[in-house]
Amino acid sequence: MTKREEIVRIFPENMKAKWEQALLQVDKLQEIRLGIGRPVRLITAEGEKFLSGKGNVNGNCQDAWYMTERDMDAIIKNICRYSMYAFENEIRQGFLTVSGGHRIGMAGQVVLNENGMIRNMTHIRFMNIRISHEVIGAADEAMPYLYEDNRFLNTLLISPPGCGKTTLLRDIIRQVSEGNAYAAGRQVGVVDERSEIAGSFMGIPQNNVGLRTDVLDGSPKVQGLMMLMRSMAPDVVAVDEVGGHDDIRALLQVLQSGSSVVATMHGDSMEDVRNHMNMEKYSQCDSPVKYCPEMLFQRYLFLEKKEGVCQIREIFDQNQKRMSDVRGAEKCFV
Repeated sequence: MTKREEIVRIFPENMKAKWEQALLQVDKLQEIRLGIGRPVRLITAEGEKFLSGKGNVNGNCQDAWYMTERDMDAIIKNICRYSMYAFENEIRQGFLTVSGGHRIGMAGQVVLNENGMIRNMTHIRFMNIRISHEVIGAADEAMPYLYEDNRFLNTLLISPPGCGKTTLLRDIIRQVSEGNAYAAGRQVGVVDERSEIAGSFMGIPQNNVGLRTDVLDGSPKVQGLMMLMRSMAPDVVAVDEVGGHDDIRALLQVLQSGSSVVATMHGDSMEDVRNHMNMEKYSQCDSPVKYCPEMLFQRYLFLEKKEGVCQIREIFDQNQKRMSDVRGAEKCFV
């Protein structure tokens, strides 16, 4: 099934024709934003566009298709195959993953249980369809910096949202798993809390994450990391968007078990990294394991987006010093 066919399947029959033109250049489409009483917006590499009621794509919202409550309900029922109950657990997390690894974020009125935790979501009024894009080879220019004596170095990818962290992480996982010019293939364990890395559908990765990669889909990071270490014995563990005391302690325990780690984090500077990792709290190295956060990562890759494309801005080593030959790693990958 093509990517275009995967996206078209999200919508009920009476809407499919409207998407013919919008999906002609599906590889440039990043998000489809829907909201009741709001114009249908297409987020592309060139910027924001609008879909008209006749299926035309315009740069302004004058003739845009405004989503109705009936339209939204029909889309939700189609996605859930007319069984909302069967998808209750996914909806409670605020998103669904469909065939092809495309993720559908949802927002509306939440229903809390007696403990104040989210039990369900009703009156879904907003939707963000994030189009899954694989970039095979995205990590090619970074890989020479990520190994030392055939061992994968603990690596952290840092950038603001939308700069390709997950895309780069996915291809690093694939190359570590398959093997490359710097080392043979390694067993990789992925904790995919929001189904964004592997894009699993019914537990099966829709993205290429390598033949030696095991994926724990939908699991909270801390519990998932411990579960993978106990059950799958990975050589390298990968996780998206770490930050905070519990995440760092879990990664420290992974290191104590002998595995390497590769992770992503929101930020734009080494100062942001220090704040997220709360390094001051570990200044006495009071962790039950022998590592401090400053020693956790051996490579720090900072990403940025310029003129709509993502690239590696700079790489730091374990001493948080900029590597002198990093310029060779600066290459657009999205």
